[in-house]
Amino acid sequence: MDLKFKLNILWLENKLGISIDQIQSGKRIPLTNYFFWPESDAWEQIRNELNSKPWILNEEKAELLNTTAVTMNKWQDFFKKQILTEK
Repeated sequence: MDLKFKLNILWLENKLGISIDQIQSGKRIPLTNYFFWPESDAWEQIRNELNSKPWILNEEKAELLNTTAVTMNKWQDFFKKQILTEK
C-alpha cells in the first residue's frame, strides 16, 4: 500500500508550525499535532511521532523529516535576511 502524506505549515513571523496528515481515500487524517519551532524542538517531536507509527516505512519517515528540516531552514533564512535588510 502506497501511503501519502501532507505536511502542514503555519509560516508565522516568530515561529513555524508544522504538522503531518495522512491522505487516505482522498481524506486527510491528522497524524501529528502542530509543533512550533523554535519554541520547541519540532523536528525531534515529529520524529518521535513518526517513530510511534510502525505502518510508516522508514524511507517515508526520512523523507518527511528531511522536508521538515528544509522547511525550518528556509523559514530561518527568510527571517535572517529580513532582519539584515531592516538594519
